[in-house]
Amino acid sequence: MQENNLIHDETAGIERLLEIMRRLRDPEGGCPWDIEQDFASIAPYTIEEAYEVADAIEREAWDELKGELGDLLFQSVFHAQMAAEAGHFTFQDVVTTMSNKMVSRHPHVFGDESREKSAEQQTADWEAIKAAERAGKAQQGTLDGVAVGLPALLRAYKLQKRAARVGFDWPTTNEVIDKIAEEAAELVEARDSLSQDEVEEEFGDLMFVMANLGRHLGVEPEAALRRANAKFIRRFEGVEAKLAARGKRPEDSDLAEMDALWDEVKADSRAESNS
Repeated sequence: MQENNLIHDETAGIERLLEIMRRLRDPEGGCPWDIEQDFASIAPYTIEEAYEVADAIEREAWDELKGELGDLLFQSVFHAQMAAEAGHFTFQDVVTTMSNKMVSRHPHVFGDESREKSAEQQTADWEAIKAAERAGKAQQGTLDGVAVGLPALLRAYKLQKRAARVGFDWPTTNEVIDKIAEEAAELVEARDSLSQDEVEEEFGDLMFVMANLGRHLGVEPEAALRRANAKFIRRFEGVEAKLAARGKRPEDSDLAEMDALWDEVKADSRAESNS
């Protein structure tokens, strides 16, 4: 009865959510789907929820963001419940670990160090603390600890950022752009004369260097590509709207017509931006 009271108590906060999760995983009275899950099966949902948070922020959909953050929090609760069942750790251990990490990484807030630092100095200090933590985990390699499960474009960015810390980097963007031209030429050559596997390899090389150019320009490539995706959607929907005004759908049109409408949509967008 007490557990049911907690589950229905809207003022109970995180303890209510933890109890709901425990009940969902209860082997006798829980949800069959939730009971069957494990870390590997839930991990894709965790990644998906993180992207939905980013999407809501990108769209400034603040009413949706509350729910998306809740979905992401639930993923942490789900993993922690499975870990507790396996005897690995509890949700409270997760909270304690995170709290300790934030305190140790912010000595200028919670310790004796001065807060009179530039953002650049604070970033350098943060990286030094993280490097010391990796050393304590026997992660000695420069690239150790860059999560394998990251989206490939974001992981490329982080790998290059790590390598740059130890001096493995081009000095200016000019060298990166030259490398892009080189990789693009190699991709064309592969397309014309090599196997599909080799074409894929050359394409990957080109994307890897493009991610590096983003880092040199101060652009996070994953975020830039999300913006490009959103822009493409807006403009293509504009093309569809103009076609609909003509009583047509994209499949009733051709490339020449849609390309001309695309240019119109771009012009309309610029005009709105300048108005």
